[in-house]
Parts: sequence; C-alpha cells; structure tokens
Amino acid sequence: MYLANKYELKDKKQILRWVNIYKEFGKEGLFRKRQNQKYSVQFKLDAIELYQTSEISYRDVANAIGINNAPLIASWMRKFREDGVDGFSKTKGRPSNKSKKKKAVKKVVSHEAAGESDRIKDLEKQVRSLKIEKAAKTESPTMTQESVARIIDSLRGSFKLVELL
Repeated sequence: MYLANKYELKDKKQILRWVNIYKEFGKEGLFRKRQNQKYSVQFKLDAIELYQTSEISYRDVANAIGINNAPLIASWMRKFREDGVDGFSKTKGRPSNKSKKKKAVKKVVSHEAAGESDRIKDLEKQVRSLKIEKAAKTESPTMTQESVARIIDSLRGSFKLVELL
C-alpha cells in the first residue's frame, strides 16, 4: 500500500475503508459529522437481521443501509447477542430525579405486597384445612371418637398434627 507507507499510517486497511466510503457516499462520506446520528430500535434490528440472514460483511451491511460506519453494525450485533432487543432501548446519561418519586411509590407498593402475601398465606391455610376435611370425609363419613382418632393417625403422614387438631 503505497499511500499507507507514504503517509505513515499504522493501519493499512484504513485506505481501503476510505476508498469504500468514497465509492458509496462520495466526498461527503469522508467528512466527520458534527452530530451523532440516532437510529431507531427497528432500524438496528433490520440491520442485524440483514447481517444474520445474508452472508455479507459488516461493511457490506453498512453500505446497504446507508451507514458509513461498519463498526457500528458490529457494536449493535454485540449488544444484541448480550442483551437481546432490550440492549437497544437502554437510555444513556445521568438518571433523572424522577427515580426518587418511584422509590416512594415502591414503598407503598411493598406495603401492599406485604398485605397481599399475608392474604395469600391465609388462603393457603384455608385450602390446606379444606383438603384435611375432604380427606377425613373420604376416610369415614360417620364420625365417632374412635374413627376421628384413626383418621388423624392415617393423615399424619400427609399433614402436620397441629393442622389436624
């Protein structure tokens, strides 16, 4: 690579990248942009799908979708492999102060959740006692002291003694 040696470039492939960008986007493609372009999640997914379904390089995918930055496609692929679609929807920057409000809401929700868990425990106890009653009725439809003792003895393997009494 004559030009790479002449201008003392460490990466000789950089010349090939510039030539490719010039062929695809013209002189404008070689200039740096002042603002970073933001791409939608769907656009990124389309680029990833194109890469996965066809056996073309990141450079060819970038050219096909009109981007002059092939490593950006590689970055999207890495995020997609690591986090799936959720990797694209993460927001950057400093978290907003709204999270403080959410913490207060979470405390209220946690109190509600505690109430719900108590309710669930009560319901589970009721279900358990109904199962005991059902098992006792199937053992002996007529209840005498002796039959109750026999039923309790037979159900001790399935239920705790405290629950049976």
